Amino acid sequence: MTTLVLLPGLDGTGTLFGPLLEALAGKLRVTVLSYPADRALGYDALEALAEAALPAQGPLVLLGESFSGPLAVSLAAKHPGRVVGLVLCCTFVRNPRPLLGLLRALLPFVPFGQVPLPLMAGVLHGRFDNPSLRAGLARALERVPAAVLRARLRSVVDVDATPRLNQVVCPVLYLQADEDLVVPASAGRFIVRRHPPTEVLRLAGPHALLQVMPEECAKVLAAFVGDAGSASANARR
Repeated sequence: MTTLVLLPGLDGTGTLFGPLLEALAGKLRVTVLSYPADRALGYDALEALAEAALPAQGPLVLLGESFSGPLAVSLAAKHPGRVVGLVLCCTFVRNPRPLLGLLRALLPFVPFGQVPLPLMAGVLHGRFDNPSLRAGLARALERVPAAVLRARLRSVVDVDATPRLNQVVCPVLYLQADEDLVVPASAGRFIVRRHPPTEVLRLAGPHALLQVMPEECAKVLAAFVGDAGSASANARR
């Protein structure tokens, strides 16, 4: 049976996948990865930890959400025999906001702990924001020191998983949120240019697509994982 492995966004806790996990219950076997909240680690170190945490056996479909897109791409390229599908959700393979590079010197001072929760929730959840989503976001952010979040943001400036993307041989699905205020549509277009077989599915939602539209996303993921698993099994016969 194919396992769907969820790699989380910038918070790295994996707790924000709660609504999606509920929607996927009974449909797929799912593993949620998380990243250490007590250490400021870059992409290389996080990739090693994520690789070690992958299920030991069976075919995998990796889903990289936002910050984790480059990690999912790299792992898919490194394990072509096991990773039978790759889902990239509201994400990128290189810095999606060039302005971040220009403001590199200021990134250590980004006041994550002082940004009002309603503002952050509005950016992530858009018109779908509600008390339940906001409470989940608050719980996730409380678990991660601002210094760790800043370090992850700085790592986005320098990341470039394009060479690994060129090595991916499994089916790729890009979930694009039409109302994303964090990752621009140009990030998805770049991925398609570099990996033309990528299938793009546009949904009318914000950056936190998996949180605000869990039922819709669960249906898409169940179909993609099923197709990827069947195609891989047929190829091995």
